[in-house]
Amino acid sequence: MPSIETILSPALFHLYEEDLEHKNVVVIDILRATTTICVAFANGAREILPVAKPEEAAAMQQKGWIAAAERHGKTVKRFDLGNSPQDHTEERVLGQKIALTTTNGTRALQMSSAANHVWVGSFLNIKTLTEKLRTDNHDVLLFCAGWKDKFNLEDTVFAGAVASLLAGGFTITDDATLAAIDLYKKAESDLHAYLQKASHVNRFKSLHIESDLEACLKTNTLNVLPEFKNGTIQNSHNA
Repeated sequence: MPSIETILSPALFHLYEEDLEHKNVVVIDILRATTTICVAFANGAREILPVAKPEEAAAMQQKGWIAAAERHGKTVKRFDLGNSPQDHTEERVLGQKIALTTTNGTRALQMSSAANHVWVGSFLNIKTLTEKLRTDNHDVLLFCAGWKDKFNLEDTVFAGAVASLLAGGFTITDDATLAAIDLYKKAESDLHAYLQKASHVNRFKSLHIESDLEACLKTNTLNVLPEFKNGTIQNSHNA
């Protein structure tokens, strides 16, 4: 059987790089990049280009792309959109190409580029995602983007949710995945209540963007599967 492993922080990514081309990576940044990417595609975005710096997004803006930029939880001034799923409405993104830069998620995508497939995971598309992982039948790395190289609670809980859904069809032996499953079992009955303790949720409160938490914790609402391939992200679900 294929295996599932969990990378709890980008700082640990170097330990998993060997043989990456034969593995499927799921990049996880629940609050908020991977959730926002799923919402943007559900609302008709054509393509998303993850870039490292706001200056790169600004350069694409000059070429007619929508530029979305976030740092430290805040929208960068003078950009079209931020990193909130509530920003990426159909009215604003339908038919558009988006250059996106965020504190954590876009970096994790770029780090994963050598993998067999790099898919974007969120609670919103978890059913579509896990069905694809099951049928593709490769080893899986669940890559938590964390917060500035540190472990975070929400990404790990999501990794545990994915691993729980795939249990039985995959070998799970690494402690990080086992711990993620245990955290998910504690959180499963009320994700919103459980994650109130998370540092990023407290950051949301200080920035007065608590409503994003509700948007990010909806489950199985979107039938999209964003894939990072050849430098850009497209919705591969119907491909």
